[in-house]
Amino acid sequence: MTEQLDVRKLQRRLVEFAAAREWEPYHTPKNLAAALSVEASELLEIFQWLTPEQSARVMEDPESAHRVRDEVADVLAYLLQFCDVLGVDALSALAEKIDRNELRFPRSAPGA
Repeated sequence: MTEQLDVRKLQRRLVEFAAAREWEPYHTPKNLAAALSVEASELLEIFQWLTPEQSARVMEDPESAHRVRDEVADVLAYLLQFCDVLGVDALSALAEKIDRNELRFPRSAPGA
């Protein structure tokens, strides 16, 4: 894909996709949060019985790598739709959270 990927463009595509199928009535915050949880669980399922070593190599197998990418896409799609419905800027929310965490969890002193 040669075009620069942009979160807002992808979010707009998701909104248009749902609108073309008249899915908006089902895209409530509650339903989207539930769908997000289900998709995150499907991502977890890929790793459920793997050892830490096996999980670190999951992308080496084309079939499992494809499954991981699909579930990551599903999680991100539902998260972006959720954010759209509630008017949350996901990237700003993440930046603000990182700022708070940097204050809450200061950098360790060298040698500590």
